[in-house]
Amino acid sequence: MVRINGIDVNAAGKSLAAYIDENDYPRMRIAVERNGKIVPKARYEETILTDGDKIEIVSFVGGG
Repeated sequence: MVRINGIDVNAAGKSLAAYIDENDYPRMRIAVERNGKIVPKARYEETILTDGDKIEIVSFVGGG
């Protein structure tokens, strides 16, 4: 299991990009942290989620 934003998800073996797309996250408006380190957007395709990973996906919200 992969823990994503505090919830255990059966996403091991998927690329980070696939998970993001399947869950309708807007790539240009998010930042992703994997096991305490920021994942550059250019690496979403090659980053494969594995059992025990802790992922945080945060969205940027505009306003003033």
